[in-house]
Amino acid sequence: MSPDELKVGFFYSNGAYGRTWGVRQLAAVVTDPETGEAVFHFKGIAGTCRRKKGHCSPAEFARWAKYQVALVENDWKRVGGALPTDSDAT
Repeated sequence: MSPDELKVGFFYSNGAYGRTWGVRQLAAVVTDPETGEAVFHFKGIAGTCRRKKGHCSPAEFARWAKYQVALVENDWKRVGGALPTDSDAT
């Protein structure tokens, strides 16, 4: 993803499998008072990131985030992109 695609309040996944999978919410974008550069603050929501908070540059977050996700019932689903259809199963 590119930093321009990322929006505060939305959820993103690193697209990994197994123990390294994670979901983060982009919590805020602030300006570092010393450098004047943007800093992304995030909250870990699920997987390896769960219950963790952190911050990084927009470029670092964009490298980590492979796609946007949303919680559907009890499962994190990719937002946008092609979803499998019934005809794909045959």
